[in-house]
Amino acid sequence: MDVLAGMRPRVEGMNEVDDAILEFFAEQGGEIVLPPTVVWYNLTEVEKALDKSTETVARRMRNLPKRGLLEKVDEDRAYYTLTDKGRAYLAGELNPEDLKIPEDE
Repeated sequence: MDVLAGMRPRVEGMNEVDDAILEFFAEQGGEIVLPPTVVWYNLTEVEKALDKSTETVARRMRNLPKRGLLEKVDEDRAYYTLTDKGRAYLAGELNPEDLKIPEDE
């Protein structure tokens, strides 16, 4: 995990939890759709990549759509998927300005 982190821009308001979440989605391949609890379980219990609470992972996942990096595909059950912009971020193809949250959010 985190093999491309050195190529990514440091973005104000983002941290290692955001990167771990996005990397986890990318590692699953395809258009996988997951809720925060599944992502948290895999990152903390299976991969041992994070030592954070489920609430922290869920909060970070709620914020990533504001930057266009995840898309919430099911409002009722809070299921998310990685976007093309999220893949571009992981590949180091975006500038920090591309990831600013619009002022009205």
